[in-house]
Amino acid sequence: MASLEDPLEIGGMTVPNRLYRAPLLECAGNGPDAVDALIDDLEPAAASGIGLICQGATIVRGDGGCAAPGMTRVHDPAFVSRLSRLTDRIHDHGSRIVVQLEHGGLRSMETWHAQYREEHPGLEQLAVSEPPWQLRLLDRLGFLEYDPHVLTTAEVYELAADFGRAAARAVDAGYDGVHLAGANMGIVQQFLSPFYNRRDDEFGGSPEARLQFLAVVHDEIRDRAGDVPLLTKVPAETPAPPAPVVRRKLSLEDGVEIARRLEKIGYDAVVPVQTSVVWDMSIVRGEYPERAWTNEGLQAEYDAAFGGAARKRLVSIANRVQSLQYDFEPAWNADFCRRVREQVSIPVLAEGGIRERAQMDRLLGGSSGGDEPPTCDMVGMARPFYAEPRLGARLLETESETENPRVLCESCNNCTVPQVTGAPGICRTPAVLRKRGDLEREGAYERPES
Repeated sequence: MASLEDPLEIGGMTVPNRLYRAPLLECAGNGPDAVDALIDDLEPAAASGIGLICQGATIVRGDGGCAAPGMTRVHDPAFVSRLSRLTDRIHDHGSRIVVQLEHGGLRSMETWHAQYREEHPGLEQLAVSEPPWQLRLLDRLGFLEYDPHVLTTAEVYELAADFGRAAARAVDAGYDGVHLAGANMGIVQQFLSPFYNRRDDEFGGSPEARLQFLAVVHDEIRDRAGDVPLLTKVPAETPAPPAPVVRRKLSLEDGVEIARRLEKIGYDAVVPVQTSVVWDMSIVRGEYPERAWTNEGLQAEYDAAFGGAARKRLVSIANRVQSLQYDFEPAWNADFCRRVREQVSIPVLAEGGIRERAQMDRLLGGSSGGDEPPTCDMVGMARPFYAEPRLGARLLETESETENPRVLCESCNNCTVPQVTGAPGICRTPAVLRKRGDLEREGAYERPES
């Protein structure tokens, strides 16, 4: 029975405790201030004692593939070498840092961001196969815009090599490991999912073949970056619309089998997550972000992103409907994680709706009587770090077993919607910010040893 303060081994990397900052959008880009922006965003979590920092999705190529404005690219060796300042700062606090590598594929801004398409008319979306009929319908209705380039077999191998090259650059810059963005509709999930993958070469046609891209990426990373700790998210597409709208998708059982096979391939840890086949609120869950949608200072940026006021209104309505469909559920990936952990011997990381210390203890330790095994080996959170950048200091090293600190985040999602404009990921809820100010004045975010 593990404690939150216990260390954990992941592929030879010793993480000092079992609390991690899950990947978020840092919106740092690649400009002259990018490294400083990443330090400002990520170092507070390390300073508060968080054992593992997962830098959010970073793009392995220099063109296309960004799912949102301001995503950082790691294709340029000169830029990546500058990131050693970030990794050094994280290591100064005794924490570990991994970079999440990503390519958006059909989820890229070339699909949905109107102004970006106008500014980059020559960009195509990389596609595993021709888009499913459901997405082609959204294209005809004007909600999305597809001009896909279906990858040839040779191009799939080259994309996998780009993941390997990016991993090698990151390791040279001091990153302790690599985390693949295997869910949330990125291109890795598109390879894994029968909804997207209808290929007839070695990368499609069966569950084993759909996993082949991750196998080739593994080999590329091992060849180019060495025996670096390698993690990936594992999707189950359970929140996806039901049949007959979506018939082909990944079940929980499919996700468990993917995790089992990934261990055999050589992955060092997995993060099981339930997600849809499309980009929707199943990823974040919680309240409809009324404050964000009505923010007068963001309306022009929303219009530019969505292509006008009418389409912006349609997106906000869809957002409201989804907030009712995907209500907040504490630790919503727990059952999936438990099933995976029963089948693998590598660490299983849990995230999604984890909000209080007692809940973390239950996930890590199982039942007090030992009748139920632990659900996972490490617990993580994402949005709560927008509300409390130094959150670890409140959750780690609690003074008594009965103390149960809870995060301030209200899962209102006012932090997420503005990111479609390139706005930074910060908490914008006054009540939460006032509570954080009170805790700061009380010294709640200071570590005992400091």
